[in-house]
Amino acid sequence: MSRIRTAGLIKKKQKGEKITALTAYDATFAKLIAACDVDVMLVGDSLGMVLQGLDSTLPVTTDDVAYHTRCVRTGAPDAFVIADMPFMTYPEPFSACEHAAELMRAGANMVKLEGDEWLVPTVEALTRQGIPVCAHLGLLPQSVNVLGGYKIQGREAEAADRLIASAQALEKAGAQLLVVECIPAALGKRVSQALTIPVIGIGAGADTDGQILVMHDMLGLNADYLPKFTKNFLAGRDSLEAAFRAYVDEVKAGTFPGPEHTFE
Repeated sequence: MSRIRTAGLIKKKQKGEKITALTAYDATFAKLIAACDVDVMLVGDSLGMVLQGLDSTLPVTTDDVAYHTRCVRTGAPDAFVIADMPFMTYPEPFSACEHAAELMRAGANMVKLEGDEWLVPTVEALTRQGIPVCAHLGLLPQSVNVLGGYKIQGREAEAADRLIASAQALEKAGAQLLVVECIPAALGKRVSQALTIPVIGIGAGADTDGQILVMHDMLGLNADYLPKFTKNFLAGRDSLEAAFRAYVDEVKAGTFPGPEHTFE
């Protein structure tokens, strides 16, 4: 995998080239994912659910994410790695900088935070300290108890406009990447067009600048539940490598996600 950095992701957006991203949690899978030319790996706090067997991401700690970030960096030395900031590690800028520094020392290229305009001072502080930021809007898994469950966001016109305004404020504050989760496809397109930074979607339609999926979901490892916005890429294929390459090919061709994977 050739070394890619934020400037390279921005160039992909400018050229209209789709960005591919997957979660990764260990050295073995990171090495394989890198060999399949996935652009970005996210060490997500989703590890709480897919690795630790928890029912939410809330118990995950910075130590947990840092440990798995080190593993991913070992397996994929040249990968672009984003590390999630766990629940309540960024209530204000000082705490955010302390926890983000630990993740960067573990091997992350960027940290990801969930939240809207209230995060502007934190994004500014992290950027001043040389820590690149990926913002996260739409469905916020760390706020599941406030949202009342894992529900589609931005369906009403006012909520959609508010999301776009938040995205623009976070970009202005210094965010260099944005993840949008579980929003209508039309809103995914709008927010991608409204920003100069790349917008990576998960359940946000095919018109975002790229796609990300939880690795365990796209391999069909959760037999009990497959989210609407994902697809089992291992089905009908004889290897993990073939599944990862199929994902990359379909995202870059614009055939994934299809209408059956999107929200209207």
